[in-house]
Amino acid sequence: MEPENKGIDRKLFDYLYQSIETTPYYNLLGIHLNSVSKGEVVMSAMPEAKHANPMGFIHGGLVMSLLDAVMGNAVRSLGIKSVTVDISISFPKGGEFDKTLHAEGKVVHAGKQVIFAEGKVYSGKNIIGYGKGTFYKIGEIEL
Repeated sequence: MEPENKGIDRKLFDYLYQSIETTPYYNLLGIHLNSVSKGEVVMSAMPEAKHANPMGFIHGGLVMSLLDAVMGNAVRSLGIKSVTVDISISFPKGGEFDKTLHAEGKVVHAGKQVIFAEGKVYSGKNIIGYGKGTFYKIGEIEL
């Protein structure tokens, strides 16, 4: 399924889409872009057996990676290059292997150098991960 551009510059959208779809780590985890709007991104991943922890549940690392991806790309949707400084995550419930994980990230404040974002990961209607992230601006995306 093609991702949806919900109102950002077409060149920036194409740049984000291409960079996300060709990121080796995202490919390893099966993370894909669903939609982008200014300061907000939706991504998804279908958990597989290889994403299980030793107890047979979806590994928190997959959920954490999805949160970092949606929050970081929400920052990039503003045309900002950044690096993750800090992420705080809670796992209120476990996910199910037969349901696609949907993640939503949004920028809550963009300062001159520091950007704050938050994200949620859903398995069906259940929130299985909630996170807050701090990102440091290293430049502007040049198109």
